[in-house]
Amino acid sequence: MSDKTPTWKTDFPIEATTDNYVSRREFTRFLVLVSGAAATGSGYFVIEKFAANREAYPTAVVALTSELAPGHAKLFNYPTENDPAILIHLNNGGYVAYRQRCTHLSCPVNYRQDSDQLKCPCHNGVFDAATGAVLGGPPRRPLPRIMIRVGQDRIYALGIQGS
Repeated sequence: MSDKTPTWKTDFPIEATTDNYVSRREFTRFLVLVSGAAATGSGYFVIEKFAANREAYPTAVVALTSELAPGHAKLFNYPTENDPAILIHLNNGGYVAYRQRCTHLSCPVNYRQDSDQLKCPCHNGVFDAATGAVLGGPPRRPLPRIMIRVGQDRIYALGIQGS
């Protein structure tokens, strides 16, 4: 009687009943459950982001129309005391307001009347004062615009667009 047991089975004596194999079906079920949990978790953050964008901003008086001559700017805080903003009375007579933080690395932007631009002194970012669009430098996104309303000799901040 010859023993026909393969050599590897004698070198690694593991009984088939103690071997813990995972079938393809079990492995696929595990992957689907983990993927579903990850998608659900990510969905929470997406919903949270949309809910944060819908938050109600306070209406606040930021200036009197008599305070700003055309081509001048005024700094104010909106929507909280920790959020710097800038109100600009454009040379054409219109008013615009933006968050004062550069979209590159949050340095403060300053209004330049001679060029009608907002400039970031940290990395030479340049924004158009009328639209907030990027004109040059490292910023890739425009400045978040603060919606304003002019009425009864006052300028009101209503909310933030593009934050």
